[in-house]
Formats: sequence, C-alpha cells, structure tokens
Amino acid sequence: MSIPLSQRSQNVLQSEIRSMTRECRRVNGINMAQGVCDLPIPPPVIAAAHQAIDTGYNSYSAPEGLPGLREAIAARMNVEHAMTIQPAWVMVSQGATGAFHATAQAVLDPGDEVILFEPYYGYHAATLHALGCSLRYVRMSPPDWPLPQQALEAAIGPRTRAIVISNPSNPSGKVYQREELEWLGQLCQRHKLVLFSDEIYEHFVYDGRVHIPPATLPALRERTITLSGFSKIFSITGWRLGYAIAPPEVIEAASRFNDLIYVCAPTPLQQAAIAGLTELDNGFYRQVCAEHAHKRQLFCDTLARIGLPPAIPQGAYYVMADVSSLPGKDDRAKAMHILQQTGIASVPGRAFYHDHGGAQQLRFCFAKREDALAQACRRLESLGRA
Repeated sequence: MSIPLSQRSQNVLQSEIRSMTRECRRVNGINMAQGVCDLPIPPPVIAAAHQAIDTGYNSYSAPEGLPGLREAIAARMNVEHAMTIQPAWVMVSQGATGAFHATAQAVLDPGDEVILFEPYYGYHAATLHALGCSLRYVRMSPPDWPLPQQALEAAIGPRTRAIVISNPSNPSGKVYQREELEWLGQLCQRHKLVLFSDEIYEHFVYDGRVHIPPATLPALRERTITLSGFSKIFSITGWRLGYAIAPPEVIEAASRFNDLIYVCAPTPLQQAAIAGLTELDNGFYRQVCAEHAHKRQLFCDTLARIGLPPAIPQGAYYVMADVSSLPGKDDRAKAMHILQQTGIASVPGRAFYHDHGGAQQLRFCFAKREDALAQACRRLESLGRA
C-alpha cells in the first residue's frame, strides 16, 4: 500500500539547479550550475565557530536569533546604509530562503497574488506556490534588464499583495537603480503592496554601481521585507544562516513560523556570523567584489569568443548567455550538450521563466576558484573550436 501524496507536493519539483548539479557530479565535471562561492571562509568566522562550539554554544537559541547577531545586523545596516533600525526589526533564520519562507507565511494568505520579475529565482516561485499563492509574471529584457513599468502596472490586480525582487538579481545580475526603486516605492504605496527584496548578493556589485536597499527609501521603509544572509559573502552556503529585516510586527509573526519550521538557526554558527560582521572591515568586502569582477570579465570574454553572447551582469555572480547557436532542441538539450562535450554544468534558462522564455538561454555561475575558472574557460574554448 502506497502513501498518497498531498496536492501541495505536486507544486514543488526538483530544481534544475539540483538536477544539473547531480549530472555534473556523475561526470566529475566543473559545476557552474550551483551558486557556491569558492573563496576561503574568512579566518575570524572559522575561529569564532570553533570557539563557540568548544565553549558550549550548542543548545537552542531564540527563534528570532541571538541578540548579539540581531544587534550586529542592525548596526551594519545603520552604518552602511544610514538606516535607523533596532534589533527588533531583525530575524535570523536558516538562510535567506528560510527567512523568505517564514516572512511570506507571516504576510501572505493562500490565493494572494504575488508578482515576480522574469528571469526569477526558482526558489522564490516554488516557495510561493507551496504557500498557495497565485503568481503573476513581468518579463525583463536583456542585456540591461530595465524595469518594465508599463507591464508591471498592467500586472497588478485586486488580489495582488506583493512584489518580489532579487537585487542584485539571481540569475540576471540586474542591479536596481535609485530612480527605479523610487518609482517602485510610489507604486507599492499606491496599491498598498509589500516588497520582498532578496539582497543576498549585495556585496557583489560592479562597474562603480552602488547597492541601494529599497528599505532605505522613505516610501518603502515600512513596506519592505529585506532578505539576506552570509552564505555567499562568507562562503558558508552549507551553514544556512540568513536573516530578514522588516517592521517589528512582521518579525514577531515571522519568528513564530521560524520556530515552527526550523526552531532556530544553528547557535554556534550565529556566533561566527557576529565575528564576521564585527571583525571584517570594508577592505574584505572590496576585495571579494574585485575578485568577482575579474572573474566576470574573464568568463564573459570567453563566452563572447565562442559565440555564446553573455548579458554582462551588473551584480551577483551569474551570467545568462544566449546559446541559440548550439545544437539541441531546447535549453536542457543545449546544457547537456555542453556538459557532455566539456564537463561544464550550467542551468537551463527555462528554470527562471514560467514558460519557454528561457529556451535559448543558459545560466552559468562564475564564482569558482581561479584555477577552476581558467580550466572551465579552456574547456569552453574547445567547444567553440568543435
């Protein structure tokens, strides 16, 4: 006798990122599908994790996070972005994904409509589907991905409750400019919308651009749920440490869901995050950004040379490439062609669209060690000569 599955389970499928990672492992290839930053973990973060475990920080912590970490997150936002938030505005969770799940549970009901910009991050869509929300899609266009104001206005209906942005964007690398955010703030005020702003790549911004958290704008301060974390900047994706910043009433409600789903984020690793926030200076963040700007240039130049034109990312560490010149009936077939010919794993573009919009695109993650990235470029060059 088999156990029947819930209707909810049919809404959650294995992500293409996971699928291509498994395919890459099968051929012992170079994984440019999954967004893992290959830089070493900063020494103060490692040392603090060891010390916390050795000195007994191994029990449950509060579902909203350790007070010291909430204070450190609030202090960083206040110093770096001239905000005036208190620790009560902060909740620590199991990664930015966990923070999104808990805060979405707190403010959205089944049947609420939420707008996503395409190409979108698949986990955002999957989470909202699992919660019973209806999704509306607004498409952005490469190579610069400008905010499509007219299409966004047209997508808003009487049941629309929220908009989700990724800033800088996974997968497109778009960085929202101040005038776009100001217009978005006016729109959210006019329609009484919540803005979820995923800012996990906030330190990866290139060509002199500046990351502007929407919550720093007056029109969006009380309407924004900021999502971020430490996975990318500290290279600790497996530690699952993220956070949400929102008005205290949202944080209080979201913390109850955080408790229900996760109980708490890992206690000793929260201590490590405090060390990272308080001991690493701006030079660390500038160096990380500079390294990834160099890798972006190296990889995008390679893609251009072999006839896979990249949409040069403004931020984050992914690039969407036009692969229409490759053999294969669709993006999945083209991704498998590259994997079989070179051992390089990428993500089919349709993973980031609700329809066939990405059928001629692939996403690559260039946040690899320098030697691995150089090898990947050499392998792709051989594809161009084939």
